[in-house]
Amino acid sequence: MARWQPNASERLVVAALDLFAERGYENTTVIEIAERAGLTKSTFFRHFPDKREVLFGGDTMAGLLVDGITEASAAATPLEAVAHALDTIGREAFTPDRREFSARRRAVIAANPELREREALKGLGLAASMIDALGRRGVPDLASRVAAELGALALTIAYERWSDTTGGDEFGEVARRTLSEVRAASALC
Repeated sequence: MARWQPNASERLVVAALDLFAERGYENTTVIEIAERAGLTKSTFFRHFPDKREVLFGGDTMAGLLVDGITEASAAATPLEAVAHALDTIGREAFTPDRREFSARRRAVIAANPELREREALKGLGLAASMIDALGRRGVPDLASRVAAELGALALTIAYERWSDTTGGDEFGEVARRTLSEVRAASALC
């Protein structure tokens, strides 16, 4: 593959995921990822600070959540604004053509403690982004935190469900059902 071809970032992600699945995360180097993608080590580091981050997409997901909350109707409740953000993620990031990739990504992360830790930290960051976005909408602190935490839990569960199935449900549908289930379950506690 020629170095000048577009989508270097995506090529690096795919190469890393392939190598992590084949050799394991610990046994894969940045140089091997770059070579598999047909790029150089310096190109890798222009896109990612380290090999761990190649699977986590920077701040893209947080930005989508914030945008979704910001763009929700002014009359939306905090949880409805979070649901709108989950719809945004479904339209922009978790598209049907990404389902297989997402399942492979989850398997690689599940096999490595360092990656599981990074995934957990990313989840905390996503919740914090939602709390901030809800706060900017004028939602009180406690309500912002509860809605964001429920949304983050629903996001995690919906992502697992969506990436594990071959069904035709779009991510937004799975996420909304999951958010309703999480909300109902919280009422039982």
